[in-house]
Amino acid sequence: MKGIILSGGTATRLFPLTATTSKQLLPVYNRQMIFYPLNTLIKAGIKDILIIVAPEHSGQYLNLLGSIFKKYSINIYFEVQKLPRGLAEAFILGEAFIDKDPVTMILGDNIFEKDFAEEIKNFKSGGLIFAKKVPDPERFGVVKFDENNKAIQIVEKPKDWISDYAIPGLYVYDNRVIGAAKQVRPSDRGEIEITELHNFYLQSGELMVSTFDGEWLDAGTFDTLLEAGNIVRDKKIYENFDPIINQAIEEFNAELKALAKKRLS
Repeated sequence: MKGIILSGGTATRLFPLTATTSKQLLPVYNRQMIFYPLNTLIKAGIKDILIIVAPEHSGQYLNLLGSIFKKYSINIYFEVQKLPRGLAEAFILGEAFIDKDPVTMILGDNIFEKDFAEEIKNFKSGGLIFAKKVPDPERFGVVKFDENNKAIQIVEKPKDWISDYAIPGLYVYDNRVIGAAKQVRPSDRGEIEITELHNFYLQSGELMVSTFDGEWLDAGTFDTLLEAGNIVRDKKIYENFDPIINQAIEEFNAELKALAKKRLS
C-alpha cells in the first residue's frame, strides 16, 4: 500500500497566516497539521508516502520531513503541484509513485479521532471511502444509502438534499484509479473531481463505503483551525500518535535545540 497526502493549494481563507507558509504546516495544538494525516497513514503500516505540495512551500516541507522518518524505514517523497486542478489530479501526479500498488490518499488538512488502520490494512481491491453524518452536507461530497445501508448515489456538493452523510478526505483505491483519473473531464469549476472516481467504482459495484463516529476536523478557516486545536487538546487526540511519530519529533526537536546552542556559543 502506498500513501499520498495532498498538501498543495493556497488556502486563501487563512490569509495572512498562509501568505508565508503552507496551511498544513500551521500548528494544531502541539505539532504541525501535516503530522495528523501522516499518523493516519503510518498507523496503517504504510511505509512509502508521497506528499504533494505547492512550489513556494516545497523547501519548508523538505526541511521538516526530508529525513525525519528515515531511520524508521518510512520513505517520504515530494511532488510539486504548480496549479491545483482538483483532488483527483493527485493520482495522475503520483502515477509513477503508485505504480501497481493500491493507494490511500488523505487530505493534508483532515484530522480524525478514529483510527482507520484496520480498514486500510484489510483493503483488497476496488475502492473504499468513508462517510460521517454532518449538519451541513451541502458543503461536501455526499453519499446516499438504500434501506440496506448500501451506497447508491454520490453527489459533489448537492444543491438539493439527498443525505446527511458527507465523505471526508480519506480514500483507498486499487491502482486502476490512475486510469480512471485520466478519463475524468474537468467540472464546471474546472477541477478533476474526486467524486467521479467514487462513481467509477460505485457503478462497477466495487465501492465500499464505511460510516464512522468520532471527530472529523477540517481546519480550513480561522475558527475551525482554533477549534481543531482545542478539540485535539480537550479530547487528548494528540495522545493517539504512533510511537514512531512521537519519537521522530522528539529527536528532531533535540537536534534543533543542539544546533541553536552551537550558534549561541
